[in-house]
Amino acid sequence: MIVLGIETSCDETAAAVVAETASGAEIVFSLVRSQLDEHMPFGGVVPEIAARAHLDYLDELVRRGLAGAGVTFSDVDAVAAAAGPGLIGGLIVGTMMAKGIAWAAGKPFLAVNHLEAHALSVRLSDRVAFPYLLLLVSGGHCQLLACAGVGRFTRLGTTLDDAAGEAFDKSAKLIGLGYPGGPAIERAAQGGDGRRFALPRPLLGRPGCDFSFSGLKTAVRRMVAEHEPLAAKDQSDLAAAVEEAICDALCDRTLNAIAWFRANCPEGKALVAAGGVAANTRLRQRLAGLATAAGLDFVAPPPALCTDNAAMVAWAGLERLRLGLVDDLAAAPRPRWPLDASAPWRLDAGIKA
Repeated sequence: MIVLGIETSCDETAAAVVAETASGAEIVFSLVRSQLDEHMPFGGVVPEIAARAHLDYLDELVRRGLAGAGVTFSDVDAVAAAAGPGLIGGLIVGTMMAKGIAWAAGKPFLAVNHLEAHALSVRLSDRVAFPYLLLLVSGGHCQLLACAGVGRFTRLGTTLDDAAGEAFDKSAKLIGLGYPGGPAIERAAQGGDGRRFALPRPLLGRPGCDFSFSGLKTAVRRMVAEHEPLAAKDQSDLAAAVEEAICDALCDRTLNAIAWFRANCPEGKALVAAGGVAANTRLRQRLAGLATAAGLDFVAPPPALCTDNAAMVAWAGLERLRLGLVDDLAAAPRPRWPLDASAPWRLDAGIKA
């Protein structure tokens, strides 16, 4: 099977084709057009600018990718697009193009949950078997889930306010490291002394699997105010402190989730990390240690599949197509779309739910 995937949920314009053959999964092509230059002056993503950029770039990405791979619309078995959650303007651009291609080529349309695409990306890269425990962590999402199958997720915990990726971005901006914050913090933290600045670890040691990072951002703002102007050493030490605090918080909550997973899914063998923050080297090292201690394998997709991309959307579409889960062309994009619809709605979590 061959599926064309389109990703426009935030500030990455992407198109990809993924194929499944007898020998396994193959990314036939995957192109991502970053919008960093457009959003950098604002220190974060501006929804209207993102939507207009998707309009400008998406058509050319699809054309270039198909031509480079030697694939035509008649060769694909279905067209998948990230239909939510995300910025509604971008979601409309991607889903409308996917629907148009599907209608014109007479192919099935697949409305993919962007979070499920992240959740299933490890099955594209490593063929991890269900069930597995997932830490899904990015700029807009932070949650722990038990993944029992396609469309079968149990949410163990979610953010009560901000996501870890947002904490990275806002902290980097406060420290003066630029945007995007995650990579900037990781680079600056190398050689820094993370013990110099005492930062909070929200909810550390408490029961449950929920997250909170708003207090961490407040503490970073206070530290910056107390030490202005920041020298290079100050920036490096504070970046290391932020990275360590976020890793501590994520690992503490994940440890609670591992206990639940071992008790309720004894056949499960893997702890998986996905989403943009899962590309962080220090976090991967810490999570690998937790998994080993618990007798689990630790698996994370390569960094290119952690950040937003269309290959994961195409793969999630392929997994759904294999099960006959095809969508109508009337399927609407959804700015909020939880993976576990039965989980309690969290007012403060918003789109991160």
